[in-house]
Amino acid sequence: MTINITMAVLLAGLYTVGFYLIMQRSLMRVIIGIVILGHGANLFLQVAGGPPGEEPFVGQAEPDSMVDPLPQAMALTAIVITFALTTFLLALAYRSWVLIGHDEVQDDLEDRRIAATEAEPADATADDTYTDTDDPEDFADQGVVRTGNPEDPGESGEPGEPAWRGRGAGR
Repeated sequence: MTINITMAVLLAGLYTVGFYLIMQRSLMRVIIGIVILGHGANLFLQVAGGPPGEEPFVGQAEPDSMVDPLPQAMALTAIVITFALTTFLLALAYRSWVLIGHDEVQDDLEDRRIAATEAEPADATADDTYTDTDDPEDFADQGVVRTGNPEDPGESGEPGEPAWRGRGAGR
């Protein structure tokens, strides 16, 4: 079987554009990228099936001239899967648009935390930045939130005392 260079370049272009669009932050571009990847997969399966031939019915044609029906069946399955995934992603994008008002994918909080820890200098330690009494996670279960500047006077009027608000701990 010979390789059709036009189809190989077209498949490479479809996969390149599809993966590029999936890497974008807009949900609509992600959906279009998945649709283009689905079309690329369908075209790949059709190219892998080989050139057209006779129907694969025993007794109608010689076995050498029959076409393999498996790539066609797999292409039909890929079409159904791409359609289902596209409708699901469109529903998610619509829900995101209704709740948030835009279709841009937000950064994950864990990604921001990792980026912040990688950006810190190597000689800074946790003891240098804050103490365990300043950690907001210690008070998350009590509903207490630290606000204000540590240099501002707190409830007692002394500088350096944190100003607290919220419920819990008798405040």
